[in-house]
Amino acid sequence: MLGGGPADGGWTVTAFQGKQFRCQGRFKEAAGAADAARTAPFSGVEIGVPWVTEREKEASVTRLRKMMLEELQRRNYSQSTTRAYIRVVRELAAYFRQPPDRLGPEHLRQFQAHLFQERKLNARTVVQYSAGLRFFFVKTLKRHYMLESIPLPKEPRKLPTVLSPGEVTALIESASNLMHRAILMTLYSTGMRRAELCQLKVSDIDKERMVIHIRQGKGQRDRDVDLSEKLLETLREYWRGMKPKTYLFPGTVNNWRADVPITGKVVWAACRQAADRSGIQKHVYPHLIRHCYATHWLEAGGDLLVLQRRLGHAKLEDTVKYLHLSRRHLLGVTNPLDNLTVTGTAQQTKRSRLKKKR
Repeated sequence: MLGGGPADGGWTVTAFQGKQFRCQGRFKEAAGAADAARTAPFSGVEIGVPWVTEREKEASVTRLRKMMLEELQRRNYSQSTTRAYIRVVRELAAYFRQPPDRLGPEHLRQFQAHLFQERKLNARTVVQYSAGLRFFFVKTLKRHYMLESIPLPKEPRKLPTVLSPGEVTALIESASNLMHRAILMTLYSTGMRRAELCQLKVSDIDKERMVIHIRQGKGQRDRDVDLSEKLLETLREYWRGMKPKTYLFPGTVNNWRADVPITGKVVWAACRQAADRSGIQKHVYPHLIRHCYATHWLEAGGDLLVLQRRLGHAKLEDTVKYLHLSRRHLLGVTNPLDNLTVTGTAQQTKRSRLKKKR
């Protein structure tokens, strides 16, 4: 049973202390409350989850949610992955208005079809949904036979659009303020991800060794990238005005500057505003600057394996795509057609006798 029934001891949140929750077992005798909880078994909060809000202090904690969180914690999954997987199962339960452990292969087929047909999600997003469903049914409920019922959609392989060096220059020069300029230059100079930039600290800038330490990036991996002289000069000027303490780019609390990391929305705004001011028609977003960094680095003669380490890619295949964007690799060899000696000209070739449609 779910939602505070006898099977899970009726776990109910009773107190809030900072980011930790103290829970106390309480048996719910009211059948109406149990039925209401069963309609949304993943809508409550959980013990020790840092992304829980104060408004959810009194929300019920279900046995299945607790089991899934324990499995995620055992594998040391990141907080973002944990949030995403919990949200997926919550949406599944809300869609069918049933506890998720009572759903079978036909329900999963209908839910995946709903994601494509009604919600119009792309394949990459549905893959993330499928990964969360696989974790719940296979890892948490130990239903290994369900693996075949949760296929991973085939993702189309599209090459990203990149800016030319001139467009990147115009983007940086069109920054709204010094902080936005420092953000854009840091993204382009290091190729770091948006989340990594948000968590960047003042102590990570090592001006003695001229490196930037990127702590616990994607996959919880650390790496170092070189510190550009131009970037260091800009950061010094930015530091004189902002005086950051812990985080290099501090955020705000109640519209007041505070010693907390900025949100990803600030980075998005820096890119969008600079693109509008510069007149660039391409869709500019933080990860696009990472693509520009990788492509321009290869065009300058950089090594592919070194680029893989600088970007923090676990697999080389994730880095190889930038070879298709590098003009040095595209134009470095003469086209085979140009090596042929073809007699005659196009004007001398007989035209097709097919008539055009009027």
